[in-house]
Amino acid sequence: MSADYLDGNALAGPFAEIFAADVTVAVGRCASCGLTGPVAGLRVYAQAPGLVARCPGCEEVVLRLVRGPDAAWLDLRGTISLRIPLPAAGA
Repeated sequence: MSADYLDGNALAGPFAEIFAADVTVAVGRCASCGLTGPVAGLRVYAQAPGLVARCPGCEEVVLRLVRGPDAAWLDLRGTISLRIPLPAAGA
């Protein structure tokens, strides 16, 4: 693996187009090695026709995001779970 990657904060803008919550602070678990950490800690590769985020522990693909002119595709098959913090009710 080369070091030509960005951190998971590179997903903030693309995710903001899709989700109301800041997904970069969400905590995910890698389906391959079980490492748990924030989306901002993923290694994001932007040299493909989309964004590919890899686990910083085992380097397996955790998620893929591709955006077209009128739709976005989000592949999370490398993620066991994604815990997205939400504001408290009534706040």
